[in-house]
Amino acid sequence: MSAALEAAINEWHASVNDGDLERSAKAVADPIVVLGPKGAGPITPEQFAGWVERSGIRLVPRSWHPVGERLMVVEQDATWPGSEAPTRVATVFRVTGAKVSAALRLPDLRAALDLAYICREMAATE
Repeated sequence: MSAALEAAINEWHASVNDGDLERSAKAVADPIVVLGPKGAGPITPEQFAGWVERSGIRLVPRSWHPVGERLMVVEQDATWPGSEAPTRVATVFRVTGAKVSAALRLPDLRAALDLAYICREMAATE
């Protein structure tokens, strides 16, 4: 796993988990592509920071799965305000430069790995 990939994803987690809106906006590319239970698509760093604020989510990394030079799947325990227990999820991260340019959250590790491998193969055939 490259140090730059790991550092960008660590910064993303730290900024989201701290609820630091300015830092969260700086941790992502413009635009960042997102996927979650409420939709998918590109959003601005400011919209991403708004999501951090609205959701109150905390994502604790549990396992790391490199998929390529710029892709990583991270299995996480997610909690929200009022959560009684963590929910296990997995996120496909793409890093461009030193910023997260995609964060695609899926309900489990297998689904995230499947999507990451498809993304890797698509990028390889461009």
